[in-house]
Amino acid sequence: MRKGFLPLALVLSGLMFAGAAEARDTTHMLSIQDAMAAPDAKAKLDPAITFSFADAPHAKVLRRHGNYTTNKKTNAFGKSDQRACEWVMLSALISLQDRVKAEGGNAVINIESYYQQQPMTSRTEYECHAGAIMAGVALRGDVVTLAK
Repeated sequence: MRKGFLPLALVLSGLMFAGAAEARDTTHMLSIQDAMAAPDAKAKLDPAITFSFADAPHAKVLRRHGNYTTNKKTNAFGKSDQRACEWVMLSALISLQDRVKAEGGNAVINIESYYQQQPMTSRTEYECHAGAIMAGVALRGDVVTLAK
């Protein structure tokens, strides 16, 4: 074999398969209700904390604690996109729940998906991005104290 041929062959074969190595990034619009009704969510979300999406009605706001964003990723390898997205959605909700507790509030209102800082507002759906090895959900909402 001529000198320099092997490195050139490796480069050319690498270029042939470069398209196959592109990362998958599938956008899913999934049910908030289904994610929050999953057994894991029921076990880990505090029923004393209200999660209100988009412009859904809620009790009177007594105190505003600030607007907060959470951006969560999870391992999606070997999981369906649906399962990975539900899991990472739960992680994002738990992050907001922890913020509510830290700030002394009892709710998060005006929650919207905020993937790559692009707002997507819906009362019924959240945005999840899933790939071959990772899934991600970003949420943004207002931590408040609501009247009881």
